[in-house]
Amino acid sequence: MPDPTAATPEDRRTRPARLRAVLVLGSSTGGIGAHVLSLVRGLTAHGVAVTVAAPAATGEHFGFADAGARFVPVEIGNSPRPSDMAAARALRDACANAHVVHAHGLRAGLVTGSALGRRRPGRIPVVLTLHNAVLATGPRAGFAHLMEGRAVRIADVVLGASGDLVDRARRLGAADARLGPVGAPLLPAPRRDRAAVRAELSSTERPILLAVGRLAPQKSYPQLLDAAERWTTLEPVPLLVIAGDGPMREELQARIDADYLPVRLLGHRDDVADLLAAADVVVLPSRWEARSLVAQEALRGGVPLVATDVGGIPELVGDAAVLVPHGDVDALADAVAGLLADGSRRAGLAAAGPAQAQTWPDESDTVSQVLSVYEELGPI
Repeated sequence: MPDPTAATPEDRRTRPARLRAVLVLGSSTGGIGAHVLSLVRGLTAHGVAVTVAAPAATGEHFGFADAGARFVPVEIGNSPRPSDMAAARALRDACANAHVVHAHGLRAGLVTGSALGRRRPGRIPVVLTLHNAVLATGPRAGFAHLMEGRAVRIADVVLGASGDLVDRARRLGAADARLGPVGAPLLPAPRRDRAAVRAELSSTERPILLAVGRLAPQKSYPQLLDAAERWTTLEPVPLLVIAGDGPMREELQARIDADYLPVRLLGHRDDVADLLAAADVVVLPSRWEARSLVAQEALRGGVPLVATDVGGIPELVGDAAVLVPHGDVDALADAVAGLLADGSRRAGLAAAGPAQAQTWPDESDTVSQVLSVYEELGPI
């Protein structure tokens, strides 16, 4: 006897196809990869068939396959190279049955453009999320901005993680540019108590200042070390700890050693929640940020934040952090010293941070926005 609940041929012809999305990213160990992992989890929960195309090391680091995605290794580096042609061919194959392709970052956008071509009728739609500003200077700046313009014009929809990125994409000729805030994943609860972490850092009595991020020029850590030199006049002298690794490690360590600075480079850490719970102030001296993960984590955790007034930081933190001009070492040093001397001000910021965080879109909101864009462009 036929099953009355079985789909008929007519049902199968009229039922919307399951949405198939390919998410593309380059080398990542930080925020972009964490965002894509969050999307994988959220989109698959909504029934989307997700493929992630990324370098093998990135796939292994984030475990996209374990989160429910099909993973295809595509070696997209941090700068143009001859192997981009092979990466484009591999990506073209990975996208063969896709309804929409979502590239994260300019390098991923450019390789996606090489794989799929320019916007045209019948081409697989492309979404590009801009996570970072182009900060190149000198002889490389012209080429970098040329590539930036090419990437945004390839996409059918550009999502900017902050308002300044959206404005930039529109000026460069994006067909459709929208704000696409990236919700930071919630940190797990600290595994150790505050006293245990401070004891590990050999700083049970003096204040702890925390910076988190890749040791790269964008983060302006040399200026942070300049500020740390000024803090040696404070009593007690605070300890600055920097969690993260990157190409500037040797340079920064040499400066710390030469000037006997009260600074420790912790390298890559998987216990940022513990470090935040132990910190008295979080410091973010970057040249540019969109929606900094550590800024979100600090405010959610009620840890006072001093940050530079750049990119998307002002719209992110509102009045719940102290903002200083980028490059003004005296202002940075004075803002931190002022907070350390003013317990009531720190308490006010500790209360304001979680309240400000309540105004942000969460991971679910981010997934819903991305899915709605896919549905505009895809078969549903």
